Amino acid sequence: MLDVRKLRLLLELDARGTVTAVAQALSYSPSSVSQQLSALEKECGVQLLQKVGRRVQLTPQAEILVRHTADVLDLLDEAESELTTSLTTVTGVVRIAVFQSAAHAIVPRALSILAGAYPDLRVEVTEREPEQGLFEVAARDFDLVIAEQYPGSTRGLRTGLDRVDLATDPIRLASSAEPKARIRASSLAEAADLPWVMEPLGTAARTWAVQRCREAGFEPDVRYETADLVAHIRLIRSGNAVGLLPDLVWADERPSVELVELPGNPHRTVFTAARRSSAGRPGVVACRDALARAVPAGSPLSSEA
Repeated sequence: MLDVRKLRLLLELDARGTVTAVAQALSYSPSSVSQQLSALEKECGVQLLQKVGRRVQLTPQAEILVRHTADVLDLLDEAESELTTSLTTVTGVVRIAVFQSAAHAIVPRALSILAGAYPDLRVEVTEREPEQGLFEVAARDFDLVIAEQYPGSTRGLRTGLDRVDLATDPIRLASSAEPKARIRASSLAEAADLPWVMEPLGTAARTWAVQRCREAGFEPDVRYETADLVAHIRLIRSGNAVGLLPDLVWADERPSVELVELPGNPHRTVFTAARRSSAGRPGVVACRDALARAVPAGSPLSSEA
């Protein structure tokens, strides 16, 4: 009988691309991963990997195993869900990946709700960019991810994941609230010649923000680049930049910068995703319920939570 642990290594290699990446993700040494994959080849009696330059590539036979391994792991997830559902208390560990503004605005209150209702449930939270978090839930590094989607954009379809919308989050132009600030703008057009702070290249937030500026007829002068929205706020508040900020960065606090509505009143959608095979686990269900209840008052979906 084939070893599920070795089969998972093959599945991870297909998802992550290199032996080194698999080793880092699973806390193995690269040599250990290579040895176990070689042992799997011997057990199967067929070649599973072939060298292409300095990398390895899965053979057609390996791809067959990968497809069936994904099905086997999904079945094991479903078995675990059914087993835990049969218990009278919500226990175990739920690992959540979350992006920064949701970590500030939603997660602390959700953890307090869970601690009060399910004291035997352990919740582990790690900050991840949404695309990375979605990948790592699919790869079974996490059980649940809080991610975002900007208007007019899509994310790569991951058929093994579900999606539950959590909140819609307005995005506004932000500039210093100080009357004598050197850098202020009351519209996108007024921000055409000003320095900007934006998230790094390649992120959905950066792509969307640049597109909005181009629609307004200018290419933004991005002088400051960081994924840390607290840094965005401080650069804007101090009058060194303008930027586009989602309302979730304020949680229940009063905004410390001047906020201006954008044309069309755009909103991003904040959602959770889990593997369909494990979405029914009581711990995952409990976390989703707590996150919905923790959406800040005033969010367009908070009354539904």
